[in-house]
Amino acid sequence: MPLKAAAHIEAMSAFALANFGGYDRPTLAQNESAFPPSPRAIAAGQDAVARSHLYPDPDWTALREAIAQAYGVERELILCGAGSMDLISCTIAAFAEPGDEVLGTSYAYNFAASAAARTDAAYVKAAEQDFAVSVDSILATVTPATRIVFVCNPGNPTGTRIRNSELLRLRAALRGNVLLVIDQAYGEFDDQDPRPVFALVGRGDTVVLRTLSKAYGLAGARVGWGLFPPSVAAEVRKMQNSNQVTTPSLAMAVAAVEDQAYMRETVDRTAGIRDRFADDLRAAGYDVPESRTNFVLIRFADAEAAEAADKALRGADLIVRSLGGYGLTDCLRATVGPQEMMDRALRILTDMRNG
Repeated sequence: MPLKAAAHIEAMSAFALANFGGYDRPTLAQNESAFPPSPRAIAAGQDAVARSHLYPDPDWTALREAIAQAYGVERELILCGAGSMDLISCTIAAFAEPGDEVLGTSYAYNFAASAAARTDAAYVKAAEQDFAVSVDSILATVTPATRIVFVCNPGNPTGTRIRNSELLRLRAALRGNVLLVIDQAYGEFDDQDPRPVFALVGRGDTVVLRTLSKAYGLAGARVGWGLFPPSVAAEVRKMQNSNQVTTPSLAMAVAAVEDQAYMRETVDRTAGIRDRFADDLRAAGYDVPESRTNFVLIRFADAEAAEAADKALRGADLIVRSLGGYGLTDCLRATVGPQEMMDRALRILTDMRNG
């Protein structure tokens, strides 16, 4: 594995061990759900453990059918993987080569850069505006070497989103041989109708990715899915391990997707806590962009103020995410957690502002 790609994995492990001793308790640093998965998903996973002596379905048959029904998409276009990270990695591995460019944005999910490094492709960033993706900036940054354009919408770690019409404009302006990958890991938190973006897959040059880690509360089960044109899917599947989603994870995923009411309730509860937290921070004088995700970005006066806030929060056993790796040294990202944790974080940050 190239050193640049390995650095992402090493950084994640080091962060977990240094900050909270692993991944066995909730923090405000990991973009996990504040709520457990559907009881139906938990029960299905428990039942499936008894079948762990059997290999999982390599075609994800039941899950693809559940997704097709829930999202109104064609079953044949769906690929599943061990989280959307797996699908990002395999897609970039299938379509980027040495000498190619993978074009992301200033604050796009950093794992795309790690996946590009594994192929020895160059990862190029188009500037964002006001913490949001800029289609004009992307188009101005495209070169003849651009092979993949990677866009997070809503974005991580910013939480912002652009309108679907802008994604359609981007696709229309790109060359036909440029693969557009739209990462919608937080799509369930966005109130836009997803169908226009899903429909881009029918062109044959666009991939749309989703995950069950956020709105469905299955971060630990590692299940993602996406819509792929058949010709693209054929190449991506060559990069996948056919048994990468375990039997219990598949069972939990099917039950979770079938329980849309529980997922919507989780999203609504999360958004309620998020918006209250963000509004109270703004009232205290902080710059907090509107979020369409399960986290908020908090901007401080400078890097020193952000570091001081991070230290104060850690002193109260509240771990948030510093964003130096994105160049956002004056920002912290706080995932929505249990209300008690959010209230404690708010008190500390408000006291710092007033002190």
